[in-house]
Amino acid sequence: MKTRLSAWLFIILICLPLQLSAKQKILIIESYHSEYSWDKSYIQGIKSVLHNDFELSYFQMDTKRLAKPLYDERAALAWQFYQQQQPDLVILGDDNALNYLGTLFSETTTPVIYLGINNNPRHYNIHKSKNISGVLERPFIKRSIPAMAQLLPQKADKILLMFDNSRTSYVILEEVFSSNTQMVLSGIKIEIRLIGDWDTWKNKLLTAKSKGYDAVFLGLFHTLKDQEDRHVPAEQVLKWSAENTPVPPFAFWDFAVGADKTIGGLVLFGYEQGKLAAEMAREVLTSGIQPYQLGTKTAEKGRYLFSRKKLHKYGIILPEKFVNKAALID
Repeated sequence: MKTRLSAWLFIILICLPLQLSAKQKILIIESYHSEYSWDKSYIQGIKSVLHNDFELSYFQMDTKRLAKPLYDERAALAWQFYQQQQPDLVILGDDNALNYLGTLFSETTTPVIYLGINNNPRHYNIHKSKNISGVLERPFIKRSIPAMAQLLPQKADKILLMFDNSRTSYVILEEVFSSNTQMVLSGIKIEIRLIGDWDTWKNKLLTAKSKGYDAVFLGLFHTLKDQEDRHVPAEQVLKWSAENTPVPPFAFWDFAVGADKTIGGLVLFGYEQGKLAAEMAREVLTSGIQPYQLGTKTAEKGRYLFSRKKLHKYGIILPEKFVNKAALID
């Protein structure tokens, strides 16, 4: 009898450290795909806070490349994956994930932290859910345009903003510009165009100078389709646009800045979104508080980021007030 009890005690002592060391599980559901620069950036931010202490798993809804009729199917697969994983907490990346899955999660007790949300969370019917909160994404569009206009060699009278036809672009048009496609900002005429067709995008850009634009901002460009209704890779769109634009190109996000991309701008970084969301997730899991108790947060103030090669190409010398605040890359 003693021998049998000793054996059981030995097994318990061996297994106990394994049980105590089991990591809590966090599922990250991405609206887009792992190759997308924004996703790469915010996932790096998440890992910087959580990677060593939690078990991370991922599901990509891929809604930048897939057609909209497939979104419901991808959301259903994401929900199925969540049920299989049974995570201790879920992080939802960007508007489509929250839009398609938010109300489902509001009916569970699983803590949920969102990030990269351009829309008002009230529009997703989760604002009363105690188990859901997160990080809003607010690009500095109205601040960036007059700031970048100061860098141009001549006074800017007219500037073109180009976006794809994604949900995020429509939300930005509604939230930032009150659904107006034309406006005057700091004395500059601004025209905003949401484009879904690749040929239309190219034509709009190629004729920018002849139509009187002094500069262009390449906003989002990830859902464009060609004549055969095939998705055009964002990297191809950005590189072609940067090479062929007849006017200086600027950006609102860090992933669009570089030697073969745009000049730069006052940009948002996905890394900061991921880092702040991860800090909220850690606090929920380690303190036991509900996400709503943390409130809704907005990540960083935005930073100036410029490409040295692009500044040189367009003969732009940064004024001292920019140099002191800007980060420079090749």
